[in-house]
Formats: sequence, C-alpha cells, structure tokens
Amino acid sequence: MGKLKITETVLRDAHQSLIATRMSLDEMKPIMSEMDKIGFHSAEVWGGATFDSCIRFLDEDPWERLRVIRQQMPNTKLQMLFRGQNMLGYRHYADDCVEYFVQKSIANGIDIIRIFDALNDIRNLETAVKAAKKEGGHAQIAISYTLGDVFTHEYYVNYAKQIEALGADSICIKDMAALLTPYEASSLIKELKKAVKLPIQLHTHYTTGLASMCIIKAAEAGVDIVDTAMSPLALGTSHAPTESVVAAFQGTEYDTGLDLVKLGEIREYFMGLRQKYIDSGLLDPKMLATDANALIYQVPGGMLSNLLSQLKQAGKEDQLNDVLAEVPRVRKDSGYPPLVTPTSQIVGTQAVFNVITGERYKTVTKEFKGVVKGEYGKTPVEIDPEFQKMILKGEEPITCRPADLLEPELDKLREECAEWIEQEEDVLTYAMFPKVAPKFFENRRNKKYGVDGAHSDKDAKVHTV
Repeated sequence: MGKLKITETVLRDAHQSLIATRMSLDEMKPIMSEMDKIGFHSAEVWGGATFDSCIRFLDEDPWERLRVIRQQMPNTKLQMLFRGQNMLGYRHYADDCVEYFVQKSIANGIDIIRIFDALNDIRNLETAVKAAKKEGGHAQIAISYTLGDVFTHEYYVNYAKQIEALGADSICIKDMAALLTPYEASSLIKELKKAVKLPIQLHTHYTTGLASMCIIKAAEAGVDIVDTAMSPLALGTSHAPTESVVAAFQGTEYDTGLDLVKLGEIREYFMGLRQKYIDSGLLDPKMLATDANALIYQVPGGMLSNLLSQLKQAGKEDQLNDVLAEVPRVRKDSGYPPLVTPTSQIVGTQAVFNVITGERYKTVTKEFKGVVKGEYGKTPVEIDPEFQKMILKGEEPITCRPADLLEPELDKLREECAEWIEQEEDVLTYAMFPKVAPKFFENRRNKKYGVDGAHSDKDAKVHTV
C-alpha cells in the first residue's frame, strides 16, 4: 500500500470554506517557506474563488499571488481548482480562452490542475485536459460526487473509465457537500481501484462530521492522496485537520511520514490568523458546527441556507419541507444534475418557485431552462422529451458540446480591455470578471502613479463570494 500522501488546502479551499476566501498574500507570506519544508504531496493554493476574491475584495493581482507562492515554495507541487470549460468564471468560454488560461497557469507556477464539471460531462473537460498535458502539467479530473438513484458505483466506475481514456493523470473524488460516509468511501474506492490504474485522491469536507472517518476508511481501501487543512482552519465547512490525520496514521503502513512537531509550528502561525479572523467577525463560529442535515435532505449545506433565505424573502418559510420534497422532483425532471455550483442554485431556485407559485413550472428561471436546453452540457440522465418541449417552448435543445457553438474570443477580449493590459495574463482576468476587472486595473494604475484610488474596506464588505 505504501504511504498516504497529503494535499494541504489551507491556502485555498480551507479559507474559501470558512472565511469566503479572504486570506491575503501578506498573511500567507510569513509561513510559506516553512510549509515548503513539510513534504506535502501538493499545496492547493489557487483557482476556485481565489481569483474573484483577489480582485474584488483584496485589491491583489491573482497572477502575482501565484508567482510569489511559487517563489516561496520551490519544493512543493502547487495545485489549483479549475471548472473545465467555465475556467474560474460562471459561463462557458471558447476553447482558445481555456487553452490560454491553462498555459498561463502552468507558466506562472501551477503543477497540478484539478479540473471538474458540474454535470460530470466529460466533453466539458477535454480542452482543459489536453491543454494541461501539452504544457507538461498534471491533469487531474475530479468526479463531482453526489447522491441519488442514478449515482451508483456503476455510474462512477463508468465515469472513471472515461477519465482514464481521456488521458488524465489522476482522479479525485470531489465530495464538496460532505455526502460521503466512511463505509461508502471504502467500497467506492475499492471499485474504482479495480476499474482504473490512475492514482485516486479524496477531497471531502467536514460539514457532516464524517471527513476524518472517511479518510481512515479510504486509506484502508487504497486511496493514494487525501486533502486536509491545518487545524486552525479545519473542521466545519472546511476539511479534516492535517495534524490529526498525520497522527492517526503514524506507525501504520499508511504513515504519511510528515513531522508533527514541524506541523505544530505551522499550526501556531495559523492560530494567530484564526484569532484575527474571529476578532474581525470574518470567521463565524457557526461555520465550525457539524450539520448532518445534508445527509437527511441530500442537499449541500450552502444550498439549504439558500433555500431558507429565498423562502424568508417571500414570507413562506413555513414551506421549507415542501421545497425540500420538491428538490428531488425538479432534479429528476432536469436529468439528475449533481447538486454543486451552479446546478445546486439552479435546481433549488426552481423548486422554490414551483412551491410558492402553487403551480409547477408556471415560472421557469432562465438558468433552469438553460440546463434543460443543454447549455451546460449533457445531464447524467436523458431529460424526458415531452418535459423538454414544455420548458423550451419551441427552442431547439443543444446536443453537442456547448463550447462547439462558441467562436474563438480571445482577440475580441484583448481589444475590449486593451487600455488596461500591463501583463499578458490581464486578458484572462478580464475575461472572467469583465465587470469587476476594470475597477481593479484602474486601482492598480492609480497606485503605480501615486493616485490613491484603492477601495476602502467598508466598501469591500458589501459583496459576498
């Protein structure tokens, strides 16, 4: 079996999960060279919401952040999270953009790109995987893990075989909603191990209180790598604590080989930051509580709170149980999409409309129509043609890979943001956040020429990621 490897998430997903991705580069700098000495399999440091947060709230260039981390951590593989054809934005981008983004990510210091698609549609991953391989990067494909009648071991094994055939270097089980239970983790990993030859990594959150148990059973089943977070920013909606996982396997055949004393020194640094986040109100202790409701309702925790707030706004919070019963029906109607961003929000909002208007699909959101039409890709199960006709009202469904309908757009984007470009990567920042980026570029220019145009912190608190 050999040693279990650890991917440390404290510089990305841990603070994304607990404090809306607000850890700044200045807060990371003092500890990075110490982290570099630990011997992690990789450090997840970029992608996900870091980009949005950097330019929207921290007045920080995400590309510069990556270059500094690379410089400070020369011995550790750096990893990022990438939403396939969506890159780090919220729409499908043309292939030329996706290829350029991957190229620039690797050129600036990324070693491992974890690529996923909300619908587990392999076609939405092809361009990113090919680009990563071409640039000499490690392309990991993440399976969006979810529950439901369709999501059997056979479904996951079949997807894993497609991933291997596409040429990915490894597979990650991405359990963003903490729906995995320990014995299920064990049996699923054993099946995947039998079916494919690729290394398998487990990414699970602590929300339901099961992550550490899942990791133990996963290790026994032969998982190669697990994601953890330094304990000050672990637990709750984050991950299992790194030090505890290292301690659990010491002296066993899965021994990680990492040094608890050195990890203790890193812990001390992050304890200081944790205190600062609590004092400023950024870290809400509620985020650290365990909530097993996700296992009962089979909806991720974030989606549950979303549904509640939508019902409160409509003055219908007494109808929560009706909405929770409606979610699986809407999901079935729309081809069983996994409930991850953005599909969790889309299915949830449609379920709320169905319940509060008293008539199913009387009001259909633009996004829900998009899922049924095929704008996001192929759903895990074919949508009933009669239902599709009713929702699309005469529009033709999309059956090809959605990005095949997109014209190359990099040159057009370059023209649009020509006045701001100071480095080649700026066009990608603009492509993903065309509304926020110009303000950020303007600030950068003002600072350079001595005009103080930086946002004040009180403006920054208005947005939430």
